[in-house]
Amino acid sequence: MIGAILFLMFLVLLVGGVPIGVALGLAGALAITLADQTLMAMPTNVYAGIAKYPLIAIPMFVLVGCVFDRTGVALRLVRFATTLVGAGRGALATVAVLVAMVIGGISGSGPATSAAVGQVVTRSMVKDGYPRPFIAGTVAAAAATDILIPPSIAFIVYAVMVPGVSVPAIFMAGMMPGILAGFAIIVPIVIISWIKDFGGKNPDRDQLSVWRAFKEAIWGLMAPVVILGGMRIGAFTPTEAAVMAVFYGLFVGFFIYRSMTLRDLYEMLVEAGEISAVILIIIALASVFAWSTATLGIVQPIAGWIVGLGLGEYGTIGLLMIALIFIGMFLDGVSTFLILLPVLIPIAMAFHWDLTWFGVILTMKIAIGQFTPPMAVNLMVSCRIAGVTMESTIPWVIWMILAMFVALALVVVFPGIALWLPAATGMM
Repeated sequence: MIGAILFLMFLVLLVGGVPIGVALGLAGALAITLADQTLMAMPTNVYAGIAKYPLIAIPMFVLVGCVFDRTGVALRLVRFATTLVGAGRGALATVAVLVAMVIGGISGSGPATSAAVGQVVTRSMVKDGYPRPFIAGTVAAAAATDILIPPSIAFIVYAVMVPGVSVPAIFMAGMMPGILAGFAIIVPIVIISWIKDFGGKNPDRDQLSVWRAFKEAIWGLMAPVVILGGMRIGAFTPTEAAVMAVFYGLFVGFFIYRSMTLRDLYEMLVEAGEISAVILIIIALASVFAWSTATLGIVQPIAGWIVGLGLGEYGTIGLLMIALIFIGMFLDGVSTFLILLPVLIPIAMAFHWDLTWFGVILTMKIAIGQFTPPMAVNLMVSCRIAGVTMESTIPWVIWMILAMFVALALVVVFPGIALWLPAATGMM
């Protein structure tokens, strides 16, 4: 009974517009009170929820995203990708996806990438003959790959919450599925562009040589190499890699591109501080919610009921797929993990699934939800930038959702797509 009240209270608060972190904390506190437990457990759990070394990487990676957004890296990447792909039908839309994938190796946040890429490519794509709803759908779908391609804030939270999963291992495990998802999205984009004659209509396109565009973009292209390569050779941990990435971005902004000022630095620190504070407050208060579910014995009965449905491995994955994509429409990956992992991990352990692979497919499901109407967080950002309604994107974005489903199905059926790289690099 108390378990039902816990989840009902959380949903009521969420529907009432209460911030998700506050809703988690209040629902957990109510359940603790009803169970005659001491509320003095709350401060301890709030502190314990964020007193974890890997979580230091979150504000650093948020700051990295802010730094590279201000330095003009995205614009230079667009120019370079355009010289490689060309200027025909579907070319600039393909460029948007490729640039979002590279920025995913810098920021690790879908909505942030949706904003950064959308601001850079929307005007150019309109001039090139793409309808605004198609542009918004393309940018939102491309940005969804960013929680798969390391560094990923969602992966960091998953590794912190799940014993036995390391941050470097799940970073490597997300690389191939993230790339697969990106290229899966490109397929319907190119097909639609050819059928509808989108693109190739801007006579004022800059004619840069490949070499010149490459020289301008090289510093942005090297950022993921610095982050992931340093972790791979053991030069620094994921947390230290985030700090190194910040200094790398500041060096590029101040000394290479010379596009940043001290005022920009102050504004970026404030922006990153605000975003990081929101994320960490949610994590801290979600710890109260998770502690109450564990203490009240709510988790095991729910997990046991799902396993007892007799759906088998693939049937259970299908059920979780539907549930998580729906939830992903409303919540970001971090919030989803904090709320549902206490229930999901016992299910994975009951079927003896590899927990690193399980984290990747959970994240892919959430990524699909991030650009699935009606409440897709990435799509909200890209629609605002493109100046269109979310409903107008549905005829285009539905094909990108189906393509992402195919990529997800391949990772489910062939776990080696996710697990080969961490195994080959000795991280598992």
